Amino acid sequence: MLLSELLTAIEPIEVIGSTEKEIKGLHFDSRKVGQGDLFVAQVGTAVDGHTFIEGCVEKGAIAVVLSDRAFMHDAKDVTYILVENTDKALGLLASKWFGEPSKALTLVGVTGTNGKTTIATLLYKLVRALGHKAGLLSTVVNYIEDEAVPATHTTPDAIELNGLLRRMVDAGCEYAFMEVSSHAIAQERVAGLDFDGALFTNLTRDHIDYHKTFDNYRDTKKRLFDGLKKTAFAVTNKDDKNGLVMTQNCKAEVKTYSTRSLADYKAQILEEGFDGMMLNINGKEVFVPLVGRFNVSNLLCIYGAALCLGFEELDVLRVLSTLKPVNGRFETIRSPKGWTAIVDYAHTPDAVDNVISTIREIIGSDKVTKDKGQRKLITVVGCGGNRDKGKRPMMAQIAKKGSEQLILTSDNPRDEEPADILNDMKAGLTEEELRSTLVIEDRAAAIQTACTLAQAGDVILVAGKGHEDYQIIKGVKHHFDDHEQVRKYL
Repeated sequence: MLLSELLTAIEPIEVIGSTEKEIKGLHFDSRKVGQGDLFVAQVGTAVDGHTFIEGCVEKGAIAVVLSDRAFMHDAKDVTYILVENTDKALGLLASKWFGEPSKALTLVGVTGTNGKTTIATLLYKLVRALGHKAGLLSTVVNYIEDEAVPATHTTPDAIELNGLLRRMVDAGCEYAFMEVSSHAIAQERVAGLDFDGALFTNLTRDHIDYHKTFDNYRDTKKRLFDGLKKTAFAVTNKDDKNGLVMTQNCKAEVKTYSTRSLADYKAQILEEGFDGMMLNINGKEVFVPLVGRFNVSNLLCIYGAALCLGFEELDVLRVLSTLKPVNGRFETIRSPKGWTAIVDYAHTPDAVDNVISTIREIIGSDKVTKDKGQRKLITVVGCGGNRDKGKRPMMAQIAKKGSEQLILTSDNPRDEEPADILNDMKAGLTEEELRSTLVIEDRAAAIQTACTLAQAGDVILVAGKGHEDYQIIKGVKHHFDDHEQVRKYL
C-alpha cells in the first residue's frame, strides 16, 4: 500500500519526506521490522519505542510514525510522520492497512469488570445457532467461525486485532463479538474500529494498579460508549450504579436491563439448582443451563443485544435454553462421593461475592453454619501477583464470611513471593478468623486438602483461575489446571 494512501487514516502534525512510496509491512514491534516497512514508535509503559527508531531504520524501515521530534534521525530516504499520539495512530493505521474490516462486520463490544467473556462467547454461539457466520475475540480463545485462534490478551494489539477481523471478513462472517478491556481502550487498541453496538456488564474494583483510581477506570470504560455512532445501540446494566453513567451523552440508541427495577429487559429466577435455572424473561419462561444471579444479568444482556441485532424473541429464547457455561465460569464437577466442585474465574472481590452468594442460595443456607448436618462450602482462593494489592484483603474477607472452611493459596504469583501475597490476604482477617483458616501455599495441595475435607453434600469453590491452564512463577510459565487437579480426587 502506498504511504500516502495509508496516511489518509490519520491527521499528522507534520510529514517530513516523500509519501509516494510502497509500504510492505506495518509494525510497532521493532524485532519484526524489515526492508520497506513502516514502524510506529509507541511510548509504552515499560519501554519507549522511540529508542528503537534508529535500529529500525538500519533494518530497512522506510517510514516512521513518532510523537517526539528528538528521535528524528538524518537518514536518507526515510519519511518521518509526527503525530500527537502514536497509540491512536497505530489503531487507525492498522484498520486502514487491513481494509477497514470492522466496517464490513456487525461489530459488538462488551466491556465491564465481570461477565465480558460469558456475554461475548454466548452471543457468538447464539448467532451461529441462528444460522449466521460469526467471529469471537475473548479472554479464553478467539474464533473465526469454527477455527480456534489462541488468545494472548483480553483484547489483542491493534495490528493483531484488525488482522483477525480481516480474516473474519474473508471467512464470510457477518458478526463479530469482542471483549473490550479497559487497558485496550486506554492504549487505543480499538481506535479506528466501527462498533455497531456496545454492552456494559458491571463495574467493581479491578486494575487499580494500572488506572490508579476507580474514577479513571470507570471513565476509561465509558469511552467505548462515548464513541458510538447514532445508528449503533448500547445495552447497559441498570442494576449497576455506573450503568447509566456509561450511556450519558451516548449518541446511540440506549436499552437497559435489570433484575430489580423497571427496564427494557427484565428477568427473575423461578427455580435454581446446580444444573440450571428456570427464568421469567420479559414475561416468558425459559430454562437455562447456567446458574447464579450474575448469570441472569449476563443472559439479559445477551437477550437484549440479540433483540437489538434484529433477531426474533422466541428464536433467541430457544437458543438461550441450549447454551452451556463458558470454560471456567461456574463450571460444575460432581464427585461420586457426593460433593460438588465449582471452578470459577472469580478474581475480584465482587466476583467472589457473587459466586459464593449463588452457591449459598442453591445449598439452601444463606449464612455460614457450624451445624454438623449442614452442607458446607469450602473455598479455595488466592490472588495474582503484580496486580492490585488493595483487593487482596477484601477477597479473603469476603471468602471467609461466606464459607464454612477457607483455604488461602497461591494463584498466579508472577514475580512476587507467594508468601507476601498470602500475607496481604491474611491482613483482611481477624486473629480469630485466621485460627480457623488454612493457608496452603501450594495450590495443588490446597485443592487436594479441600477434596479430602469434603463430605457428601458439600460444595468446593476453586476460585481465581477458571479457564487458565498455567501459573507464572518467577517469569516461568508452568502448566496448572484447576479442573485437572479437582478430577484427580473425584
